Amino acid sequence: MEIEIATIGGYEEVGRQMTAVRAGDDVVVFDMGLNLSKVLIHDNVQTEKMHSLDLIDMGAIPDDRVMSDIEGDVKAIVPTHGHLDHIGAISKLAHRYDAPIVATPFTIELVKQEIQDENKFMVENDLQKMEAGGTMEIGNGLELEFVNVAHSIIDAINPVLHTPEGAIVYGLDKRMDHTPVIGDPIDMERFREIGREGVLCYIEDCTNANKKGRTPSEAVARRHLKDVVTSIEDYDGGIVATTFSSHIARVKSLVEFAQDIDRTPILLGRSMEKYSGTAERLGFVDFPEEVGMFGHRKSVDRTFKRIMKEGKENFLPIVTGHQGEPRAMLTRMGRGETPYQLDDGDKVLFSARVIPEPTNEGQRYQSENLLQMQGARIYDDIHVSGHLCQEGHYTMLDALQPQNVIPSHQNMKGYSGYVGLAQNQGYKLGRDLHVTHNGNVIQLVE
Repeated sequence: MEIEIATIGGYEEVGRQMTAVRAGDDVVVFDMGLNLSKVLIHDNVQTEKMHSLDLIDMGAIPDDRVMSDIEGDVKAIVPTHGHLDHIGAISKLAHRYDAPIVATPFTIELVKQEIQDENKFMVENDLQKMEAGGTMEIGNGLELEFVNVAHSIIDAINPVLHTPEGAIVYGLDKRMDHTPVIGDPIDMERFREIGREGVLCYIEDCTNANKKGRTPSEAVARRHLKDVVTSIEDYDGGIVATTFSSHIARVKSLVEFAQDIDRTPILLGRSMEKYSGTAERLGFVDFPEEVGMFGHRKSVDRTFKRIMKEGKENFLPIVTGHQGEPRAMLTRMGRGETPYQLDDGDKVLFSARVIPEPTNEGQRYQSENLLQMQGARIYDDIHVSGHLCQEGHYTMLDALQPQNVIPSHQNMKGYSGYVGLAQNQGYKLGRDLHVTHNGNVIQLVE
């Protein structure tokens, strides 16, 4: 059976992921993501109203026109998890393919919301839920399997396409977490079984491939966060926290620790309300009744007025804006555009790292400076990554023993660490280690 892999997006940057695998006459597409930084550099861009070709030209979504060179029919579109760099282009591209979108329940719900917000295209693909550990038949003699992984969003998986030539493991976005705060640990037992069964190709996320050691568990970030919050529990002014809206485990920890120091946690910002509300509705988390969630501007400002009236010392707002996004709640607070007034000594906790990309770094720098100009004191980097560092990569290669390896989710500089460790394991560039680019097609079996 012929096997080829089209590396469509995410092979020259972190973002806009999209990969297609053809096995015989059947094609499976993994991810359709957005490069948010390409959108943020333009003022007031509303992607939901834009044509896909314009977004492709901006470099915001994958250029899937290479799919016309793939001789097969798309049988499934499979997003691995709910981050926008993996699902943010589904509303722009999925309608081109007569194929269902198959994902875990939380991811499917987020995809559904992306489709509902779309104003330009009618996306009518069937939405099919499959739990981690599940399998389904695809096309002619293929099987799709979801293997549970831990990441910085709940309900994440690594999909595996089983073919007669061996398994294709799409290994993006995970960490070696055996003590997650929400959900099950990474299923290394199943990965080792798949390795013994035979892996033709492993496509790997190289976000942290230049970092030595291992990525800590989310339990480590939880302990760090608790230590920080407890250290300021006697402060009688304002405490504000920000983190990734999609990081439900981190939001859960913030809510619990706010209550531990007798402050009412309130979630503020549209994406904060979206992700946490969806997670609670689907039963992934159960927030206390007093936790409010407010997304729309007027309701957020009314909440800020209430906080100022009843006393900042009684609340812990958990807000959007960890990357300094111009329209996010924290950035508006720094600019003095909300009823919440920051005073000298007020604490702002960033339970997130800056995404290593110039747009984000610049925005975050500006946001922190605005906050500090109002007297706020910054607590930075209360976080652990959702991606493997080098020791995790060694563990995965040892477990899977893949015949071929394709690095992804980075630029050429970011690949260097992974290339080095793969070569240490006996792989060779141009033979079974394929450093590629967007729009390329790699023939694995002829």
